[in-house]
Amino acid sequence: MTLDTRSFDLNRALPIAPEQLWNIMTDPTHREKWGAPEENMVLTVEKSDLKVGGQDRHRCGPAEAPEFVVETRWYDLTAPTRAVFTETLLIQDNTLCTSLVTYSLVASDEGTQLGVTVAVSSFSGPETLDEFHEGWSGGLDNLERYASQMNKTPKP
Repeated sequence: MTLDTRSFDLNRALPIAPEQLWNIMTDPTHREKWGAPEENMVLTVEKSDLKVGGQDRHRCGPAEAPEFVVETRWYDLTAPTRAVFTETLLIQDNTLCTSLVTYSLVASDEGTQLGVTVAVSSFSGPETLDEFHEGWSGGLDNLERYASQMNKTPKP
């Protein structure tokens, strides 16, 4: 099998402060609400260990059978401005791809400029690269909607 690779950048302008966005992006309860790439899909966090060297594990996929497993290892957590981690995507113990992901959160007058850089290597063919990009793009679209809702939530 060949090794197919791709890098891509995704950017979003979000109407909340970097500190609040950091929490939404790293807290497992929040991640479950925005992380699935499509409306009929779920993301369920099975393990979360948010620290340098820590490992997370979650399932993602159709709500009735989330068959994809994602294993995450954290390498840099510079709250609230940067996170660097790897993700390995598996299905039935077969590794589909591995990626290196960097979050960059920069304060702006309107809230936060979010940059996500992903470098992915697929072990299952080039179509996985497109699907992986679509998954990230859909997840960030959900994050944008979720962050906007959080911004409208009245503070106690």
